[in-house]
Amino acid sequence: MSNKLTPREVEILYLVANGYSNSEIASILFLSPHTIKVIVTSILRKLSARNRAQAVFIAAYSGVLKGGKTSRVQSVKQKI
Repeated sequence: MSNKLTPREVEILYLVANGYSNSEIASILFLSPHTIKVIVTSILRKLSARNRAQAVFIAAYSGVLKGGKTSRVQSVKQKI
């Protein structure tokens, strides 16, 4: 990965990996759907992924989505 994901991007990628849509993620995190779309696009670019599924695969394979790795992921787990 050329650019490291921010904690917010990891948080959103975790929700993407759990099958949530942009609208659902926006609702969970109290953000606009447009903001989520922009962040997902940034995640795809940083991971050189063509789609959400490939981004999740790359992140899981590289260890970005390991459980408990960030406190933000823990806080998201509590919200959902």
